[in-house]
Amino acid sequence: MHKYYSQRAGTNPNLYGLTLVDTIGLFVRVFEQLRNDGYFDEAFGFYCVDSGFNDGTIKDVELKILLTIRKKNLWPILDCAKHYSEDDFFDVIEFLYQCVSKPIDGTMHSWNDCGMHWETFNKNEGKKVFLDKINTVLGLYKNKFELTVKGEVLHKPEEGFEQIFEADVPSKDEKIVGRINAATTNFRRHGSSLDDRRQAVRDLADVLEYLRPRVKDFLTNKDDQDLFNIANNFGIRHHNDKQKTTYDTAIWLSWMFYFYLSTIHVVLRKIDNDKPKSK
Repeated sequence: MHKYYSQRAGTNPNLYGLTLVDTIGLFVRVFEQLRNDGYFDEAFGFYCVDSGFNDGTIKDVELKILLTIRKKNLWPILDCAKHYSEDDFFDVIEFLYQCVSKPIDGTMHSWNDCGMHWETFNKNEGKKVFLDKINTVLGLYKNKFELTVKGEVLHKPEEGFEQIFEADVPSKDEKIVGRINAATTNFRRHGSSLDDRRQAVRDLADVLEYLRPRVKDFLTNKDDQDLFNIANNFGIRHHNDKQKTTYDTAIWLSWMFYFYLSTIHVVLRKIDNDKPKSK
């Protein structure tokens, strides 16, 4: 992305990202643009100068939000968005992701410039467009988050580790895949506590423990011990009074998480490469 003069000079007041209020303001404008283009007509309905309001699949959006998100005062977005907390903002994004659909075909109602009445929609294509536009908005927010294809707003990976989250876990063992995916989601989830992150690191250490018999085939005893000493000596597993607990927890948990996740990917690929190939 091109950086303009004030960004290059370091004088831009939003050099490190926009405030929550400004980010929500951008989101509202993007939402209104998508709604005007018909991306929410299927779910929320549309207005016709002749027939009045035509219901969508969700006849009472406010009730639907209350039943699913379990919060009041989130709808209508134009009226409520200025009062959103960060939690509210991300809840609404995830809700809209489930409702969006791209308009494909319909009829033009030219009377009094009424506009298109869309009749055919594609949800997958709508989600792709929504994902792209919302992540552009979230990319400008000072707190780094992203909307995933699963419809979850998660912390963005540390710079340089993006690919490891995009790569498939190189294993067909559901115990391994499930534990890694759960640990990754727990670590990146919005609002995750230090205990959540510690549990995510513990889960990854458990995956390595599960792989330990095969890890020993290509690691020295010292390397093997070092892998587990990190978790065992820094208050992650097997608590005892000899463990180090005075470190900066947030920083070290982040380091341990990426260290173990990277190690697991390397180990699994090494195991796969060392398997005898069928002729």
